[in-house]
Amino acid sequence: MTWRGSITVSDRIFACLPYLLPLIQSLAFGSFFFTQFPVTRVLLIPLSPLIGIYQLPFASLIIFFALFLLVVRNEKISHFIRFNTMQAILLNIVIFLCEIVLQILGSIPGAGFASETISNTIFIGIIAAVVYSVAQSLLGRYAEIPAISDAVHLQVR
Repeated sequence: MTWRGSITVSDRIFACLPYLLPLIQSLAFGSFFFTQFPVTRVLLIPLSPLIGIYQLPFASLIIFFALFLLVVRNEKISHFIRFNTMQAILLNIVIFLCEIVLQILGSIPGAGFASETISNTIFIGIIAAVVYSVAQSLLGRYAEIPAISDAVHLQVR
């Protein structure tokens, strides 16, 4: 869908960048996955500098509000970039809610296997959503993720 005007190459690239936020945030769920498949740790090497920045105190909160206030609410920025930024923010909120659920599940005795399975599922699901969204953004298309994209359309005018 490109009903909001033309999408330039720079818009496509800038629309992909906010997806680094949920990608890095989802790595907390990937610990079991990386233990089971240690070869996949090689994929984290390019993200190492960003992971270091993201682990500074309050960095995730500052990045979150900066993206929301300076990008999503700025109507001078392309709708395509604002849409993808808001979608990345909502994916990050989903990750936060999943962290709460796993903390509750972790307090139940004997829920280790269930916790590991849910962590792997969340990790793979978020990675799939990020890869899909980045691929669609690079193609100049709006990535439609059920329920999340509907909420994004309500937020981004």
